[in-house]
Amino acid sequence: MINEIQSDADQRMKKSVDALGNQFAKIRTGRAHPSILENVTVDYYGAPTPLSQVANINIEDARTLSIQPWEQQLVPAIEKAIMKSDLGLNPNSAGAVIRVPMPPLTEETRKGYIRQARQEAENGKVAIRNIRRDANGSVKELLKEKEITEDEERRAEDAIQKLTDKYVAEVDALLAVKEKDLMQV
Repeated sequence: MINEIQSDADQRMKKSVDALGNQFAKIRTGRAHPSILENVTVDYYGAPTPLSQVANINIEDARTLSIQPWEQQLVPAIEKAIMKSDLGLNPNSAGAVIRVPMPPLTEETRKGYIRQARQEAENGKVAIRNIRRDANGSVKELLKEKEITEDEERRAEDAIQKLTDKYVAEVDALLAVKEKDLMQV
């Protein structure tokens, strides 16, 4: 029973760290990356559709994305969708290809993105601590039902705390990498 609780907590904490990685990918650095446009939706025959499902998104160079829609008539809709998004990007179309240059980040925007990254990291840590609380609650239930001894409870809580510390350290490491990435000029 205790092993099941620990493995469940481990899996859930790992998912929290993975989700944080996805959130960090959405925070724009000065370099072009297709994940920046992940949340952009295009009006495709009356239905909001993710951009990646109606076009190829490629990296042209370090600061430029190129978008090739699968249908020529989508070019204006894609440009409009990118402009409407809160990404601060200005797409340029050249026939069937849309180029999206990444504007250089100012010091002020870098600090804003770092604040956003720190907030996401803190949310990740809170999620991990909530998982720890749930796991410890399950262990206490086992103790209350006399399925485990107090010594086993202590060992289980120590193991869960070690898992928590491990994943919080991973969150801190991810944040340090993202901050370094954002501060590079």
